[in-house]
Amino acid sequence: MGYYNDPKNVEDYIDMAAGYDGQELVAALTIYLPAGAELLELGMGPGVDLDLLSQHYQVTGSDNSQVFLDRYREVNEVADLLLLDAETIQTSRRFAGIYSNKVLHHLSQEQLEASFLRQHAILLPQGIALHSFWLGDEEEFTHGLRFQYYPEDLLLSMVAPHFTILESIRYAEFEADDSLYLILKKTEPA
Repeated sequence: MGYYNDPKNVEDYIDMAAGYDGQELVAALTIYLPAGAELLELGMGPGVDLDLLSQHYQVTGSDNSQVFLDRYREVNEVADLLLLDAETIQTSRRFAGIYSNKVLHHLSQEQLEASFLRQHAILLPQGIALHSFWLGDEEEFTHGLRFQYYPEDLLLSMVAPHFTILESIRYAEFEADDSLYLILKKTEPA
């Protein structure tokens, strides 16, 4: 996603997203993932949710934008950060949890399926994932960025081979039922 490799676009995003955070999502995650667990955030952006998650977990932040990572490191020199693509998640590290807030909607269906497979591989046994999505059934491109709106049944079918669905909750970001979060538990091969 080259769009967020431009510092001006990063600043524009930060201004646009001011006042929004995943506090509700983090609260839901704490029900399933014990305090102190090692957690990977995919697509940390400016680090708003990373700061919230850090109150409960040993968090590794990641983004596919070096600009976001460098900007966050300016205020937190010791932050554990990785430059990662949310599809391929190229790291040898393993985590008890994975979290993303409106990040995976930038992936096509094929890329999202690959991401779920890779998440399964890097999660520890019984690992937990929480991801939020825009609900719908359309695809838009803005500034070269994909915004894929997924129907709930499609998302559920994509995670089913790798995860047990603990929660599938619709909520309002801007309007009623425009969003969905999934809380997933890694399943082990039989």
